[in-house]
Amino acid sequence: MMGARRHYAIPRILHNSGRLEHFYTDICAVQGWPSLLTHLPRQWQSKPLQRLAGRIPTDIPVNKITSYPGFGLANSFRLSRANSLGKKLAVFTWAGKRFNHLVETSGFKNADAIYTFDRAGLELMGTAKAQGLKTIMEQTVAPFIINQRYMHEEQEQFPGWEPPEILSNDAEMWFSEREKAEWAKADLILCGSEYVKAGIIECGGGDLSGRCVVVPYGVDSRLSGIQRQPHTGPLKVLTIGSVGLRKGAPYILESAQHLKGRAIFRMVGSVDILPAAEAKLREHVELTGQIPRSLISEHFQWADVFLLPSLNEGSAGVIYEALSSGLPVICTPNAGSVVRDGVDGFVVPIRNPQIICTHLEKLAHDRELLTEMSQHARQRAAQYTLAAYGNRLTDAIDLIPVTL
Repeated sequence: MMGARRHYAIPRILHNSGRLEHFYTDICAVQGWPSLLTHLPRQWQSKPLQRLAGRIPTDIPVNKITSYPGFGLANSFRLSRANSLGKKLAVFTWAGKRFNHLVETSGFKNADAIYTFDRAGLELMGTAKAQGLKTIMEQTVAPFIINQRYMHEEQEQFPGWEPPEILSNDAEMWFSEREKAEWAKADLILCGSEYVKAGIIECGGGDLSGRCVVVPYGVDSRLSGIQRQPHTGPLKVLTIGSVGLRKGAPYILESAQHLKGRAIFRMVGSVDILPAAEAKLREHVELTGQIPRSLISEHFQWADVFLLPSLNEGSAGVIYEALSSGLPVICTPNAGSVVRDGVDGFVVPIRNPQIICTHLEKLAHDRELLTEMSQHARQRAAQYTLAAYGNRLTDAIDLIPVTL
């Protein structure tokens, strides 16, 4: 696994359930030179070093972990220099192949299955199947070609928001075909939402349906204790995530313009738009930029409602967190959420700020409804704890036999 996806929840779940033979990752702070960061005062660490120091796979024995810090550093350096989508895809492909080679060289030990992630496990699954292992992959987001379709449409609709990403049709198809090849080699494809599953079937064919299993994610309970005092001022609307076209930034701007004086909008996350678009957005929306994860709870505490009008996600983890903190959520079906329309929030069509405004106005005027939906949000989140996610995940893994 490259990165610290969901704070290493999956290897931790597998270990706690007795299913983890070994955990391979690119770089973490418990092995090699990165482990020295734990002895370095935080104020002496740059932000990248602070993020690396936080990569600690808790509750997993160190002797069950193998990391490749040299590779992890090289991958980060290459990504930092990739200034176009084509170059980023080239780095992703290089990293996937290189990581697969490192794991293959280290060996599968006594495992009878491997667990990989989308766009990073093709060669590894091929080797594993040749050795008789079962192959499990997690598709963390809707297929690449679907994302590209949405992004092309958004850039045509909103020129000047993001630098145009020019990628040849051949390059798009090549990367998409690599993704399809992973599905073909997987005995089980785990999807965070029905939206992701539908995308795989659309792009890969109905014969994949039987191998796709929807396993919604979970969230820890650290945000469930947040309490808010009722107020009579403007409705406070929060969005967390990178500020750009994919997350629906233009539709947030239009909503903020329409509800000026009746609602306050705040967006937390890296600002990935061009200066002119950013200046226009700042006239109506507070932009905090990227913040340390330790401060996220303060923004959930501030808000009355969470808004995520995304065009393409997998199953947005920030929505689980918003529900846990007691925020009603307004999102699109493409966010892949567990929000129940009209119960703990509203599920709205993509690209429809008019309906977003209708629901926000309703919550602004009916504070009893806001309180009721807040209570339902907490109840919904209680069904999606990390423990519940672990049970769903292991039940799905047990759907396929150990010996194929």
